[in-house]
Amino acid sequence: MTDSLHTAIRNMLWEANNIVVTAHIRPDGDAIGSVLGLGLAIQETGKNVQMVLKDGISGSFRFLAGSELVRTSVSGEVDCYIVVDCSDLERAGDVLPGRKPDLVIDHHITNLRFGKLNLVEPETVATTALLAKYMEAWGLKISVPVAEALTTGLITDTLGFRTSNMNPEALRIAADLMEKGANLPELYMKAMFQRSFEAVQFWGTGLVNIQRSERIIWTTLTAADRKQVGYPGKDDADLINVLSTVRDADVALIFVESDNQHIKVSWRAKPGLDISGIALQFGGGGHPAASGASIPGAMEEVQQKVLDATQAYLDQQQ
Repeated sequence: MTDSLHTAIRNMLWEANNIVVTAHIRPDGDAIGSVLGLGLAIQETGKNVQMVLKDGISGSFRFLAGSELVRTSVSGEVDCYIVVDCSDLERAGDVLPGRKPDLVIDHHITNLRFGKLNLVEPETVATTALLAKYMEAWGLKISVPVAEALTTGLITDTLGFRTSNMNPEALRIAADLMEKGANLPELYMKAMFQRSFEAVQFWGTGLVNIQRSERIIWTTLTAADRKQVGYPGKDDADLINVLSTVRDADVALIFVESDNQHIKVSWRAKPGLDISGIALQFGGGGHPAASGASIPGAMEEVQQKVLDATQAYLDQQQ
């Protein structure tokens, strides 16, 4: 990050009084940890902060301090809009009222630099890691609740420090956050392993539906499946990370039916492949090994288009 951008971000944060911090729809651990980590740190300076996530926080992350403060829409006067862990404006949902964000902080390689100020570092393993590196330089304190939120995002976005982009810097950041009070073993267990009964039932439905064609495996989760087991989230309950462990597949996919005539698609790829370009074709984005998109249409139609595009990409790699 250049010194001028560093200074501009610090000045923006300290000059604003009413600040909104938001992230992408269907937020994962990195999005939630980034919103809470940055939002709580700014709030601790005495500013008025709205932490907003269009789809709220899933039950699996409600152990984080401050999660009860997150709302699903913006209200009142706003001086500064900050979007974290989000590659384009559409992915933020309709939280922002048609205006350009004042600041975008992200680590996705597909980020479109859609803010007035843009801090984007694709080489950093998580947006929470990016915040942990720079927040103190902006005059923000990393208290225990902030450290726990940032650590949770770091853990989840690296799948427990085992993604192919892991590096020594990420481990040093985790160590620094531990020194600031984050209980890494406890957060690791809660974020990576603990699941509700309904989430595990939802996994069961997806595993029954699993299919394979050559080096691709995939499954589907419908709105009816979600309703039948009583799963309250709008995601796949992290089932995609289970599918990605299958040894004989290069790419794993999950198709999740939303209530708004869209299909949420998640890709996971083995190291050496880059499926972010496929997601970008469908209006999504992400990382080389983990990407997603929300695609309008019926399940069978979207599934066929995505599988064809994914297979075409794999054919080009041979």
